[in-house]
Amino acid sequence: MTFHSNDETPYTFSSDSKSVLFGAARQDDVKHRQYPMSRQPELYSVPVNGGRVDKVLTVPAEDVQVNSDGTQLVYHDKKGFEDTFRKHHTSAITRDIRIYDKESGAHTKLTNFDGEDSNPVYGKDGNTLYYLSEESGTFNVHSLDLNNPENKEQLTSFKTHPVRFLSIGNGIMAFSYDGELYTFEEGSEPQKVDIIIRTQSATNAMEYVSINGGVREMDIAPNGKEIAFISRGEVFATSVDGTMTKRLTNTPEQERFLKFMPDGKGIAYASERNGKWSIFKTVKQRKEEPYFFAATLVEEDTLLTDSTDVYLPSFRLMVI
Repeated sequence: MTFHSNDETPYTFSSDSKSVLFGAARQDDVKHRQYPMSRQPELYSVPVNGGRVDKVLTVPAEDVQVNSDGTQLVYHDKKGFEDTFRKHHTSAITRDIRIYDKESGAHTKLTNFDGEDSNPVYGKDGNTLYYLSEESGTFNVHSLDLNNPENKEQLTSFKTHPVRFLSIGNGIMAFSYDGELYTFEEGSEPQKVDIIIRTQSATNAMEYVSINGGVREMDIAPNGKEIAFISRGEVFATSVDGTMTKRLTNTPEQERFLKFMPDGKGIAYASERNGKWSIFKTVKQRKEEPYFFAATLVEEDTLLTDSTDVYLPSFRLMVI
């Protein structure tokens, strides 16, 4: 949507969802005493389909949110530079929550705490503002009434670590705390989101095997774009330029006599298992992955077995 050389940070959609509001250091208003710098960004909007970028505010405004009818913006200011994640910060440049009225052009300061107030979001009723404040000693979720900003309330009571990254949707807030994600509705207790991250266990960790020679046999795929080969008694597939290679078998027995199947979707080979040679095949499981060397899921199956040894698979394309 944008093509400027400086960094740009998206904040939210406009009330009609036709534009995106974002912060960037492009060009301050000619009457503004600042000069463009990344630490004091201006506020801009751009159509969701791209197009002309319009300046909304020349004063630094971050974490901007728009009310439902688009007449107001809430944001936290940026009076100077300090690490965003610094804790227990009190100085003349700590952030405060402000509201901007589009019709009058007035900016109204809503919080006066000596420390940090930041990350405002509108409540579902449009009159409640939720934000993060360190007034309790660490960042917690607070609220205030836009009709009476002096009416403030602390809603969460975490002690050890700061609450970060407040957001809201359909009246349900979400935030992070101590490396975990929580949801929260006013009047109830925060609920930790149960997240399961599945990874390979240490006993099934990925292993990189260096293949420096020792290739005994090979076959070229019908499409001419990959090669199957045998090394160390295992089947491998590689791109023709050798930049990507994938191991396809991992057995204590040796594999030999490999051959691409005519459609290129399978690789056949012989393997001496259970005291005799049989013919097996490995096929790709995902049709959107055209090459063995980049396939994320393959499956082996028995192609031909007998009471005696069978090996040297070969295929003939028959036209009926």
